[in-house]
Amino acid sequence: MPSGKQRSPMCGTIMRKLRSGNCRKGGAPMTIELQILRREHAAQEPFLQRIPLEYEDAQMTVAAALQQINADPAQLDAEGKQVGTVRWSCSCMQKKCGACAMRINGVPRLACDTKLAEFAEKGTVLLEPLRKFPVIADLIVDRSVLMQNLLQMQIWLEAEMQADETVSDLTYDAARCLQCGCCLEVCPNFYAGGSFYGMAGMLPAARLLSALPDVQKKTLYRSYRTHIYEGCGKSLACRKICPAGIDMERLLVHSNAAAVWKRRFRGKKK
Repeated sequence: MPSGKQRSPMCGTIMRKLRSGNCRKGGAPMTIELQILRREHAAQEPFLQRIPLEYEDAQMTVAAALQQINADPAQLDAEGKQVGTVRWSCSCMQKKCGACAMRINGVPRLACDTKLAEFAEKGTVLLEPLRKFPVIADLIVDRSVLMQNLLQMQIWLEAEMQADETVSDLTYDAARCLQCGCCLEVCPNFYAGGSFYGMAGMLPAARLLSALPDVQKKTLYRSYRTHIYEGCGKSLACRKICPAGIDMERLLVHSNAAAVWKRRFRGKKK
């Protein structure tokens, strides 16, 4: 789960690998302006810093661009001021952890999975922290509420158990959740500290609906109804925003059927 920590040391190594190939024909550099909403701490008034970036790798991601900026202590912004270190979160750099989630041109996405080439024609890209979570600094937000919500719902197993093979496709899909918060960012019903936990709470719950013993299952059903079913307005804004491509609607339908209507949690027909 993303912890809101600053970039890890391994990121520099990965960046060098990312920048080693796929350059524009002839090696001619490309330029783009990164517009980053910055603040040194939560209490500071945010300001927009425009940073011109010259790069050669046509496949460079937003994450790699941020690393390039931080690797150059002499990097200047559009006003000739020293940029300094841009604070942001990253870990795996392979679209597997969700740590680098941020708003990119107004859309919640993973920085490691968003290429600068998408914005080449416009020549600018706006980077902002997620808005549904407290800002720590620059692009780093505090997503600890996600873990707190799972603890509140008692999403854990007290003994090892096997999920029903007939729903393995559903539980596998639910297990791919990165807990990045992108789905919550676009959800009109979610806010940090509220009783509705959104899809970031529904997906882990869905994994347990077929595996828990009946006694524990009843507790989960009650918690699911309180923190998921009763707060979901079915806007399905989360349906297409998930970086992992999880079928939110399908899992929501099956989970509601099991937890609310007491129907069997079903997967694909054999």
